[in-house]
Amino acid sequence: MKAKAFLAITSFCFATAAAAQTLEPDNPALKEVFNFRQYSDTFASAGQPTAEQFTTIRDAGFERVIYIAFTNNQNAVPNADQLVKSLGMDYVHIPVDWNRPTALDFYTFADAMRRDPDRKTLLHCQVNARATAFSFLYRVIYDGVPVAQAKQDMNSVWQPNQTWRDFMFAVMAENNIDPNCAGCDWTPSTAGN
Repeated sequence: MKAKAFLAITSFCFATAAAAQTLEPDNPALKEVFNFRQYSDTFASAGQPTAEQFTTIRDAGFERVIYIAFTNNQNAVPNADQLVKSLGMDYVHIPVDWNRPTALDFYTFADAMRRDPDRKTLLHCQVNARATAFSFLYRVIYDGVPVAQAKQDMNSVWQPNQTWRDFMFAVMAENNIDPNCAGCDWTPSTAGN
């Protein structure tokens, strides 16, 4: 079941062709990190980096890594927390259940970001689905990025399924943000269902 969900999301990631508003990474080697997206000089998201890629991430100036999936995922790097810390970066782990993301999960991430907003941060999960959803919310709520732009960036990786769309709508509603915008299609995908 997990393998099927991973393959469905991975296939969708490659099939999505929206033109994103993300930045070109300073370090070209970051393009090798699965689904890497650079949103600003201090914030990026990605799928699961390899153990070796954490060195590239550090060398690109990242100071903090936030992981929002479970450590027992088949693609997770064993002892990633120790590896990241040994490279001199901070490591934050927020285990977000793919089938039951919560507002508390998101606000825990947002609190970590807001404690030191200028700290160059990589947010990652397995394929950059959870991470782009959290990135979308953070950028819209705290950075004032227009919904249409953040949605286009997220759609360069995936179109949220019903669970994630409803979760995102609930968090936006708590923050008085209307998800509707010109060109925004919120029809749920079947990725991960």
